[in-house]
Amino acid sequence: MKKAIIITAPSGAGKSTIANHVLNEIEELEFSVSATTRKIRKNETEGVDYYFISKEEFLEKIKNDEFVEWEEVYQDVYYGTLKSEVERIWNKGKSVLYVVDVVGAEDLKGYFGNQAFSVFIEPPSLEALKERLKSRGTESELSLSKRLDRAKEELREKDEFDLVIMNDDLSMAKIQAEDEIRNFLSQEQ
Repeated sequence: MKKAIIITAPSGAGKSTIANHVLNEIEELEFSVSATTRKIRKNETEGVDYYFISKEEFLEKIKNDEFVEWEEVYQDVYYGTLKSEVERIWNKGKSVLYVVDVVGAEDLKGYFGNQAFSVFIEPPSLEALKERLKSRGTESELSLSKRLDRAKEELREKDEFDLVIMNDDLSMAKIQAEDEIRNFLSQEQ
């Protein structure tokens, strides 16, 4: 059966790190590359980390119903999951791994229903989250403040997901995520 794994968390909580671990360990998973209108960061690669497209292109794709889900995360900054990306991965006989924000994760869970397993990565505290975001060196004071405000809202949603993992010990969080995802993938639906 075609399945979807959804990993979400507030920005800086460790979702990408845990997702990368799971991708390296579970052969049948493939990362779903999201589309975004935000600027590419120095360590990112087009078509690997995201499909970086213009706002106009993104809005055209919305109009053409080309997304499983999409959201304007910040003003004029859109993120979305292309239907073509899901089909590309499923046609290879693999399950899709999504690494998305909380609203996107809720939308994906609604779209895929029991085909999906959703994992929420919880930071040990907002203070720890703030320090992780600062250490990236990519945030202005304003963007840091926006991300922390958003994180407070997102943490209220954690119980909507199939699994919540506290990321206060990264090695344990990786193992827990891998074990639970393997368990879900091995189940017949």
